[in-house]
Amino acid sequence: MSTTTTAEAETTAEADGEPDADSDADGIGTTLTGVTTRETNRWRGVTALSLLAAAAGIASSSPAALLLAVLGVAYAAYGELFAAPSPSLGVERTIHADDPEPGDEVDVMLSVSNDGAFLPDLRVVDDVPAGVEVVDGSPRLATALRSGKSATLRYTVEMHRGQHDFDSMHVRARDLSGARETEATIPTTSSVASVPELPELASFPLREQTVQRVGRVPTSQGGSGVEFHATREYRPGDPLSRVDWHRLARTGELSTVQYREERAATVVAVVDARDAAHVAVEYGVEAAGGVASALLDAGDRVGVAAFGPHWEWLAPGTGRDHCVRLRDALARGRGFAALAPDRRFLGALVFRRLRKHLPADAQVVFCSPLADDNAAEYVRRLEAGGSPVTVVSPDVTGSDTLGQQVARIERATRIRSLRRAGVRVVDWSAEASFPVAVATASRGWSQ
Repeated sequence: MSTTTTAEAETTAEADGEPDADSDADGIGTTLTGVTTRETNRWRGVTALSLLAAAAGIASSSPAALLLAVLGVAYAAYGELFAAPSPSLGVERTIHADDPEPGDEVDVMLSVSNDGAFLPDLRVVDDVPAGVEVVDGSPRLATALRSGKSATLRYTVEMHRGQHDFDSMHVRARDLSGARETEATIPTTSSVASVPELPELASFPLREQTVQRVGRVPTSQGGSGVEFHATREYRPGDPLSRVDWHRLARTGELSTVQYREERAATVVAVVDARDAAHVAVEYGVEAAGGVASALLDAGDRVGVAAFGPHWEWLAPGTGRDHCVRLRDALARGRGFAALAPDRRFLGALVFRRLRKHLPADAQVVFCSPLADDNAAEYVRRLEAGGSPVTVVSPDVTGSDTLGQQVARIERATRIRSLRRAGVRVVDWSAEASFPVAVATASRGWSQ
């Protein structure tokens, strides 16, 4: 969806009416918290100027100077006539959104009603979440508001992936003279989420990693399948369809044909969300979503994890309901958010947690730009611990400066070292789409 509005402030006796059918109008607040009252010092210089003018008028016997002094005293006294306002406000926020996709524009309407005394100078600022961007209008309003009246502001935000919570709004009210002001916060509860569909990926090649369940991953064991594996001596109870009749006719010996068994894989897509890799977290989430979509469609068990300061984990599973949970986790989980982490990353602790959560038979798709040596080291440790790893590495390096060129060379070196260690790496160039990068890497693996 795409809407465009112009922010406007209007004073009316009532709110603007019922919200639209596709609106979220639960952002209602009436309680003021964090109330502080202070002097604005607006008239501080007037008193000093009055005294100076009085002294000059007395010394020079100038009526004009004495009149200026009297006016200054009058202004200073005027500033002392009013007490700091005690606003009593009601707030209702309405978000016009119906399952917005990333990039869609969403209208936000904030209605402020005055349930107390006249407020000659009221300023309101809506607390816009960091994950959205204001593209039209302004979340700020300055107006005078009579008792029983309402003021409305509107603005438009552009959505990004994730859950975005509008937690509060900030108000500042001044008295008629502007000498004193009251600041407060009004808690509100309203949110809007952008949960995109999982990216489409036809298939994602996996390494040999199996469980005792029929699937599509070839194993080194014989059993029921479609690809020839070996023959063995016939045993009572073997199905007749697997008897090697050609050998029986040729040699007179009964034998049973075994085919290469195909079983389902257990896969965990890990998104590198550390500070060093956060510049590519959107690419990592896209890769994890594409891998999960392809593998779930193929009947594999898939889970996701955020490897960063904000830990996220969804255990491997299958089915439509699990797909919905996985999609929701990638969109709403703080660990997968595009916002920079706001806590310290404890690498050893998070890595132990990941190893603890990984099923014994799981393989890992590690989505990382390989921006530092630590990323490659984590991959080696996972591989050495018995979890086959495939790396999906989006290339976010540049070549404009010497530093960028060095970073590009270092990343290429890490990729080569992982490949020499037997780790598959999808080198995802910025010029190519993710499906094209996977297809290109798959051709190399099959040669």
